[in-house]
Amino acid sequence: MEIYNLTSENSLVSQYMMELRDVNIHGDMLRFRRNLERIGEIMAYEISKTLKYEAKEVHTPLAPCVCMEPAEKVVLATIFRAGLPFHQGFLSYFDHAENAFVSAYRKYKEKENFDVFIEYIASPDLNGKTVILCDPMLATGTSMELSYRALLTKGTPAHIHVASVIASEAAIEYIKKTFPEDKTTVWCGAIDPIINEHSYIVPGLGDAGDLAYGEKL
Repeated sequence: MEIYNLTSENSLVSQYMMELRDVNIHGDMLRFRRNLERIGEIMAYEISKTLKYEAKEVHTPLAPCVCMEPAEKVVLATIFRAGLPFHQGFLSYFDHAENAFVSAYRKYKEKENFDVFIEYIASPDLNGKTVILCDPMLATGTSMELSYRALLTKGTPAHIHVASVIASEAAIEYIKKTFPEDKTTVWCGAIDPIINEHSYIVPGLGDAGDLAYGEKL
């Protein structure tokens, strides 16, 4: 299983990540959403370089021309709600992709203990397709795994790209254990070392859903 960390090399991802983390910028929800979207766009471009392509002849006003287009059918799958601007970044590049959506949420039993529930899923047929499964914050990996299991009811993908803005080291190890090793690639904007007693990534950035769309009751 290949793991890609986009901030391991210098790029604009580092600037967008800095702005996502900075508490002095958190009040600007539009900027926060746009930075999630930007990282999605860059990640989409990086993923596009790993796909298979095929030649297609087109006709310009002057002559025939052979161009390359993706040979894989791509499905963009996103976990509500913080995943929506991240998803839009991918969709801006994979504009011909099909789309799937999963609602996963934490239900707390006690202050520090919770279960993850899947409430809603909308997906096309996934058999033989390349699925990009997006969730900005990969804290424990549980929501990502359960969303993946729910999506498998719609077919078996040829390959899964797990995409997150920030992942914890523990979540990366969890994904390695629970996703098919030979069919999974993990993409992260950054990998942080710790999850705290509330299962939040540290240093992380806080609650991505609240920062993108406002606090919830």
